[in-house]
Amino acid sequence: MHKVLVAYISRTGMTEKMANFIAEGIRISGHQVDVLKTTEIKNETDLGGYDGYVLGCPTYHRDMTSGMKNFLFLAQKANLVGKIGGSFCSYTHSGESGPMIFDTMQFVFKMDMVDLGALNLKEHVIGTQEGNKACQDYGKSVASKLGN
Repeated sequence: MHKVLVAYISRTGMTEKMANFIAEGIRISGHQVDVLKTTEIKNETDLGGYDGYVLGCPTYHRDMTSGMKNFLFLAQKANLVGKIGGSFCSYTHSGESGPMIFDTMQFVFKMDMVDLGALNLKEHVIGTQEGNKACQDYGKSVASKLGN
């Protein structure tokens, strides 16, 4: 059994819902998951002990939130090279934050990212059967990359 951190920022609760359904997909696959707001992670040592990391935040003004940017600087100190990773975002008009987080994890942190790219969902889909399944399937893809 592997251990995964799903860390997120959510202002309206939509990204939090995504985080929980992604975590459910990972749990269904037999792995342990901690779901935390990024504000609950105080330093890089809090990021230790995980085999995989899935990070998410909403897109505002075609960008990730400043809180996520600050969190990524903190995460960079944790030396996540080679760890399994994924990213996600919720949005209403554009969905740039998920791919930005994904690229940072892949090219700056040198993580082994899920082949699907970032999971981006429009807010009106979150909480529907289709949206919930998309999140669970993304979690299952992260779990599959972790192996047994």
